[in-house]
Amino acid sequence: MIDNLQLATQYLYKDITGRYVTMEYVDTFLNSLNSNFKISEIGFSIQNRVIKSIQFGHGTTKILMWSQMHGNESTTTKGLLDYLNYLNNDVKEFENISKNFTFYIIPILNPDGAILYTRENADGVDLNRDAFNCTQPESKVLRTILEEFNPDFCFNLHDQRTIFGLLESKKPATMSFLTAAYDENRDFNEVRKIAANVIVGINEELQKFIPNQVGRFDDSFNVNCTGDYFTQKGYPTILFEAGHFDTDYQRDNVRKYVFISLKSAIYTILNLTSETDEIQNYLNIYQNNKCFFDFIFKNVKIIDNNVEKITKFAVQYKEVLSGNKIEFKPEIIQIENLEQIFSHHTIDFHNKLYEYDGRNFPVIGDIVQV
Repeated sequence: MIDNLQLATQYLYKDITGRYVTMEYVDTFLNSLNSNFKISEIGFSIQNRVIKSIQFGHGTTKILMWSQMHGNESTTTKGLLDYLNYLNNDVKEFENISKNFTFYIIPILNPDGAILYTRENADGVDLNRDAFNCTQPESKVLRTILEEFNPDFCFNLHDQRTIFGLLESKKPATMSFLTAAYDENRDFNEVRKIAANVIVGINEELQKFIPNQVGRFDDSFNVNCTGDYFTQKGYPTILFEAGHFDTDYQRDNVRKYVFISLKSAIYTILNLTSETDEIQNYLNIYQNNKCFFDFIFKNVKIIDNNVEKITKFAVQYKEVLSGNKIEFKPEIIQIENLEQIFSHHTIDFHNKLYEYDGRNFPVIGDIVQV
């Protein structure tokens, strides 16, 4: 029997790789879909780029998904397209899913941000903090679709930075999830409970492939955040966050876990009953923490004010758009005070003398070789 990781690998859409994903690439994929998938233009961005949707299925349970609300968060977009590639090529699976579900999918909500490789839209607004006021054209598109489609579930698809990890396992949070709060007390009403049930199903499947690398995202309430606002309005909303795995900075392995997450979420929903109550199991998922850096350099000799000593510092990649690719520039981000902080990679400097720009001590922002 083929497992979900094998399926994710088999149906990975190879024409889209790396971190830079724009509608130009997505359009090529959309053109490959068969006639069972309806492609529509549903609005325009600040810079007048088209926002498109994918619709299919005729089942009673309706799922709304959107990705790249933050333009530089493309991993979930890749995993989503891989899942659609699977449905496009597996007739039996497509028919099974379509008879039970109706899907409304926005592959890139923020096409300007995708082009610019920015979190915000072209007006500098974080669309994930514009849910309540709904000031931006992209936010208005999403709000309109929400109200017209009236989904039973919302999948809010994002990336998270490499800084997120799990204190209990000392591993990166490769995938994280959240059933968003609807009030300051972060109470669990029926809406949150349903979303929590789905997350537990996703987690159970992911543990087969990335044990102890699944996190539970912080649920502090902010009505300006899309998930919180939608949950408050009665729509079970699940935040998907694709994180770091091993050396996969291009996140072409992580996308496979997005595929698995989507597939298992849909099958979990299919099998939910009114008696299902997985809140405690949801709360048992490890809490996300900002506890990782990309690199920690240790045993570094420095000379500061004519005093020689050994130190350590943390380095984080800065992502810079260059042409149609993302360059990763390793910058010093913190010097010492690294207790209870983990790193994806540790570099032992073996007491060699630090040298940069004519000095022998590190400064925040220095670019180092890794």
